[in-house]
Amino acid sequence: MSQRMTPPFRADHVGSLLRPPRLLAAREAKSRGALDAAGLRAVEDDCIREVVKLQEDLGYRGVTDGEFRRTWWHLDFVRQFTNITVVPPSVKARFRTEKGEIELLAPGLRVDGRLARPKPIMAADFQFLKAATRATGKVTIPSPSVVHFRGGRGAIDAEAYPDIEDFYADLARVYSEEVAELGRIGCTYLQLDEVNLAYLCDPALQEQVRGIGEDPKTLPRTYAKLINGAIASRPAEMTVCMHLCRGNFKSGWVAEGGYDPVAEVLFNEIDVTGYFLEYDSPRAGGFAPLRFVPKGKIVVLGLVTSKSGTLEKKDAVKRRIDEAAKFAPLEQFALSPQCGFASTEEGNVLAEEEQWAKLRMINELADEVWGK
Repeated sequence: MSQRMTPPFRADHVGSLLRPPRLLAAREAKSRGALDAAGLRAVEDDCIREVVKLQEDLGYRGVTDGEFRRTWWHLDFVRQFTNITVVPPSVKARFRTEKGEIELLAPGLRVDGRLARPKPIMAADFQFLKAATRATGKVTIPSPSVVHFRGGRGAIDAEAYPDIEDFYADLARVYSEEVAELGRIGCTYLQLDEVNLAYLCDPALQEQVRGIGEDPKTLPRTYAKLINGAIASRPAEMTVCMHLCRGNFKSGWVAEGGYDPVAEVLFNEIDVTGYFLEYDSPRAGGFAPLRFVPKGKIVVLGLVTSKSGTLEKKDAVKRRIDEAAKFAPLEQFALSPQCGFASTEEGNVLAEEEQWAKLRMINELADEVWGK
């Protein structure tokens, strides 16, 4: 067994990292007019350089910018497409934590006309990351399914898209334009953050989907086709992975349920190389769905929680890896946290030193399990 020299790496992480206090302060200053956009970007640049070096020093082959330029994991990206509008919250999302529930008034999305991509979205951010690291820079973007899932057909302009298939085709096209541009400027590691396939594993959320007129049994295949269209433009040297999670806000989660309802479509009908799968708690179910993973694909086991600062015991994580290896060969696995540490700028409830201790342990475990 050996380390992987191409993504996803044996020790990897999902993408977002806790925002440093001075970055949060700069963002707050920008919001009240005490700092301009250039000033905020300069602070972001400095913080990203520092966080990249920390990842490199821990031995990570794939590094991110921590998503330091974002407020939300998805809104900052999708709102840049023409005719996607961020709308005020209309429904309270209930995130569960170990200490109780958190209510989040999350903004929604609406499609007001035909979709277009007026300019590159992630190009400048990736080029900065690429210049700042000797490692492989990973770009994370929301899966295109986020534009549809929360509002369904009712959130998509019927005059612009009388046929819903035309909407899906346009959405795949504008995404593919972005993916092609990232490939052109040298991105070799792209991750789609896909929460909705994991949400469709929860019976309660399946009912919510039915409530907006959608069929939870057919959506996985619909989204698989959409995702494949969105990444069809990637160059041969670009690895594309997916991350699935059940919600991540201030250490809370939304959904529960194993991957069984979507496993066959997820692993065999979506044309990606790797899957970052949440597996840090019983809410993610067992490892049996991994029997559907075909040869050549990699599952990055999210066995280390990003929702708590408590450091896992190495032996306990190794036992879980052994359990997973009953359903697919060990060489098809890697290790990561179950989610990012800060899907929104508020971040999860743990300290920065606890975050880094978890990432350090993951890298050590990867060496112990798969060899240096």
